[in-house]
Amino acid sequence: MSTPPTRWFKALRGDRLEEPCMKTHLLECMELLKRARAAFQAGRAFDESFRRVQLEALVRMLVEHECDFVDALGRDLHKPRFETVVSELILVKNEALHAINNLKKWMEPQQVERNLTTTLDECLVVCEPLGVVLIVGAWCSPVQLCLVPMVGAIAAGNCVILNPSECSSHTSELLHHLIPSYLDNECYHVTLAGVNDLTEIVDLKFDHVFFTGNREDGGRVAQAAAHTLTPVTLVLGGGKNPCYVDQQCDITTTARRITWARFHNAGQSMVAPDYVLCHAEAKAQLLQALRCCLLQFYGSNPQESRSFGRIVNLENLHRTTDLLRRSGKVAVGGQVNEADKYIAPTILSDVIDSDPIMQQEVFGPVLPILTVNSIDEAISFISRREKPLCVYAYSSNNKVISRLMSETSSGSFCSNDSVLQSLMVVLPFGGVGASGMGSYHGHYSFDTFSHRKSCLLRNTCIECVTYLRYPPYEEHNLSLMTWASSLSQKSQGWCQIL
Repeated sequence: MSTPPTRWFKALRGDRLEEPCMKTHLLECMELLKRARAAFQAGRAFDESFRRVQLEALVRMLVEHECDFVDALGRDLHKPRFETVVSELILVKNEALHAINNLKKWMEPQQVERNLTTTLDECLVVCEPLGVVLIVGAWCSPVQLCLVPMVGAIAAGNCVILNPSECSSHTSELLHHLIPSYLDNECYHVTLAGVNDLTEIVDLKFDHVFFTGNREDGGRVAQAAAHTLTPVTLVLGGGKNPCYVDQQCDITTTARRITWARFHNAGQSMVAPDYVLCHAEAKAQLLQALRCCLLQFYGSNPQESRSFGRIVNLENLHRTTDLLRRSGKVAVGGQVNEADKYIAPTILSDVIDSDPIMQQEVFGPVLPILTVNSIDEAISFISRREKPLCVYAYSSNNKVISRLMSETSSGSFCSNDSVLQSLMVVLPFGGVGASGMGSYHGHYSFDTFSHRKSCLLRNTCIECVTYLRYPPYEEHNLSLMTWASSLSQKSQGWCQIL
């Protein structure tokens, strides 16, 4: 009998969590894929009851090991317990419970509306699982970015190879050891391959690859998947999420919500506002309100705050520090402590489009403020750049909100708040263009990991009409079919007499 997860984690916490994850080698991945493929072909994951049991076990894992996840995320990102529970664990549990409650309905064949031609037939759309899917998670939210897509894959009846990020090593090792203790050992596996090994793993040929991460790595994964014609879902952080602040808005609420979204998890989020386009008339008020929010949220010394995280590693710290020192003017913060992997919550003013910080995504607690003189200038600025994962707009003017929503293109849009649109089970979330392809959450995750198979169950009683399609081809038969096709312009269905 295997060691209980709680006992294992208590022993591990003392020493092994200080070490990096033990990497999974390619041969091990091949063996896990072989086992998962055999389990799928045996129909192990098809039954509704099996899927439901696995989803319930996933929820139980999160409940029984909440403290272990809090500890692991604390070690990886200095993530406060509140943030871990709310934005990681509860989010995954909501997804799993939503899937459990709707699984029967999602799995039912969908009837297609009949017409005159198919009166005696049955037209169905059947959702069938894709097979064995690879899910690659990102380190910034290492639990939810792994397990939310996994919920959809399980609900859709797939077998899964999950690969958490090597950067969040403690959380990755925890998933590596806990998942086999809760989920089926043949259908679901966790690998610990590094980002440089991903292309070789994708080359092993999966039935779908779901990748969350940066654009560069996502591009390599997509290229590797293309070699084997493997479909991919990419949620990429390569774009920069703009946040427009209008002169007509509640500045206090706006500042509070932007501050929370930008500095949550020490700014290490794919969906946080990357920069603010502030109307010139609101700039002074916004800067003052942001200062007040930072003081209220994190105190006079955020490094001592229990509510503020740390940068995941020194590489990211150095990159972010370099960007903030070469861009704009520090209005608030700017302090760096390399030994503690700490960057103070920082607001940059007087930033211009050509500054280094505007050339790449900011994965750290730095918020650049740019000034615009009109909504037209803001829309033009956003539209000139790559399509972002999210666009945010703060205004009490509905026409301003409507224009930003309709005249910019992005993976998602949210007005008068930030981030929340990416957390809701009832909304699809994903990128467009440079920010990715495909979507997930709730039913959309189920669809992502399903093939919608069209099924026509025909009756043989109307052969007296369908005989017209058979050779030898006669002009009279063609005339009848042409006449029937012309009627379809007024009455749907007549053209389908074949």
